[in-house]
Formats: sequence, structure tokens, C-alpha cells
Amino acid sequence: MDKYIELVKQTIESYIKNNTIISVPKNLPDNFYFKKAGVFVTIKNKNKLRGCIGTYIPTKKNIAKEIISNAVSACSRDTRFYPITKNELPDLNYEISILNPPQLIKNIKNHDVKKHGIIIKCVDGKCGLLLPDLDGIDLTSQQIAIACEKGGINPKIDKTILYYFTIEKHG
Repeated sequence: MDKYIELVKQTIESYIKNNTIISVPKNLPDNFYFKKAGVFVTIKNKNKLRGCIGTYIPTKKNIAKEIISNAVSACSRDTRFYPITKNELPDLNYEISILNPPQLIKNIKNHDVKKHGIIIKCVDGKCGLLLPDLDGIDLTSQQIAIACEKGGINPKIDKTILYYFTIEKHG
């Protein structure tokens, strides 16, 4: 099993079964301890979304801690869903998106929703994000609209700045 997926599975199972947050395991590849990046953890139950939470810039000391923190949040704090239960654990599958640093979009015509995620920021602090290559999202306009909705942004009123990012996907 992929080490990223293994870490998420171990984290979520420990949190759901024992209400404990695991420590960073000692047997991970070096990049887990030294790399810093934003991470999104997506949980699905029988291919239906059950939770997705992440960070677009690193907030923890390393990628392992970022994964653990976001895995706990995705299984218990995604406000769109009730917390995951023990009975669901056998049916869950996981995806990890490791985000490369966001870049300012200079020409929206070059944006590819299959390769690029989008971040929409407002000067007042509101922010919306959508990962790349999501089912049913085929147009940049769709990606922008959903990211605006998620961030509570009205693009007709709010002054916005657009960023794109790429991901390294696991799962």
C-alpha cells in the first residue's frame, strides 16, 4: 500500500476507534519528515464523497504532520457531513493530494481544470479552493464558480486574485 494512503488509513482508524491522534511513525520515507507542503485528504465511501479537508500552504513542521492533522479533520470536522463511524471504516477509500506552491494566474485561457487546481482570494480574506481533475468539472468557469461558492465569494462584487496549483496525487 502507498505510504501516504497507509498513513491516512492508520490515522483515521486510530482516531475513529480510539479517539486518539497518532504520533508520526518512525518508518516513513525521508520526505515525510523534511518536506513541507499543503495537503488535502479526501475520503470516499463506495465512491461517494464522505470528507475532504486540507491546507493549500503548509501549516505543520512536515508533510507527515500535515497529513495526520488533515486526515483527522476530514473524518470528523468536514461540516458537509456527519463524522465517520466505526461501521464505515471497511468501506472507505482515500486520496491524498500534495499541493505544489500556488502560482498567480497570468492568463486564464491557459488554465486547465484537469491539471490545475484553483484558489480564489479576496482582499477581505475570503478564500475558495477547488482541486484539479474533479468529476463533472470540465470548464474553468465551473471550477471558478464552485471555488467562489465554497469561499463565500461573489465574483461580481468582491475584488479577487486567482492562483493555480498542481498536485501529486496518491490513492
